[in-house]
Amino acid sequence: MLFVTIVMDGVGIGWQPDADQYGDQGADTLGHVLATCRPSLPNLTAAGLGCIRKLDVVPPVAEPWASWGRMQEQSAGKDSTTGHWELAGLRLDTPFPVYPSGFPESLLDGFCREAGVAGILGNRPESGTVIIEEYGTEHQQTGFPIVYTSADSVFQIAAHVDTIPLDDLYRMCEIARQKVCTGEHGVGRVIARPFEGVPGAWTRLSSKRRDYSRLPDEPPLQACLQEQGVTTISVGKVADLFGGVGFDRTIKTEGNAHGIDATLQEIRAADGPTFIWTNLIDFDQDYGHRNDPEGFAACLEQLDRALPQLLEALPEEARLLLTADHGNDPTYPGTDHTREYVPLLYYGAAHAVDLGVRPSFTDHAATVAAYFGLDASFGGLPFESLSGFRT
Repeated sequence: MLFVTIVMDGVGIGWQPDADQYGDQGADTLGHVLATCRPSLPNLTAAGLGCIRKLDVVPPVAEPWASWGRMQEQSAGKDSTTGHWELAGLRLDTPFPVYPSGFPESLLDGFCREAGVAGILGNRPESGTVIIEEYGTEHQQTGFPIVYTSADSVFQIAAHVDTIPLDDLYRMCEIARQKVCTGEHGVGRVIARPFEGVPGAWTRLSSKRRDYSRLPDEPPLQACLQEQGVTTISVGKVADLFGGVGFDRTIKTEGNAHGIDATLQEIRAADGPTFIWTNLIDFDQDYGHRNDPEGFAACLEQLDRALPQLLEALPEEARLLLTADHGNDPTYPGTDHTREYVPLLYYGAAHAVDLGVRPSFTDHAATVAAYFGLDASFGGLPFESLSGFRT
């Protein structure tokens, strides 16, 4: 038995009814990218992407090879941790704290005291490349770490590897996670952001990045599967979002191409009941946050080209699910995530049906659990329990 979930990070499909509460009314990641750039997506079209709703350049097809629909997020928040937690059956009623004006001085004083540093640089929401460009030289002159946040609930620490060695950077992050970012300041993630290079040519070392996630209060889907003897594999940043909870193996990736290749390898190597959960981060990290619809569209084409290989590699009776964790409309004002429905393409069941609008991401957890015979619904409804599958 094999179930593969691929999260297209940030690939929303139109604003949710509550988008006005997040300042996101009118956001439409897929709709706007397709209308602006008009990429060629023959395989996603054949899958049924255009059956979900009207989309430019992706028409509906009479006989899609996947069931189609969309899911609505119920948790408070629109970050990757919140989205993945709900996909794993955990709904958040209180959002993780965010810092649109930077961190309070009391929190930074506590960090400096606990980490043993004389000061910090930065302290505002910003793109990592921008803030490193601005403060990289001063960081090397003073030895002060660069501390910054984003629209997400994150406490990020950037440091040049020749100024603050990797082990020292990781130690600072562990201190921040365990002693500083707690209680009311319990952010979703503390992130180590090492970089190298010289002024004007800084390079972030993505493979050396480390995420220190807030741990879930209840067992997520993958932990419950582990208890039933299912091998659980994280490809990309998924495990980081749960502090590693519930995964037998974690494969770090450099980007979408690496993530797709690693997923293919894991599909081909699967032996016994296996759940593979992949996150393709480039949509969000490289193009959504940087307001680059052309790059976003190229990412969609890259995934589209890979779909036939993924399908061919799947054994009989396996399942493949394509979805997202939130929106990140690169044409929308600002660089924040956007509160959107996420697309749903579900392959491998007896026949393809219209899944409609699923009321919560927890339907994903319920579907995976039901596939492996796990007696847990996570407050959701398995796709294959819907009437269309039972006819």
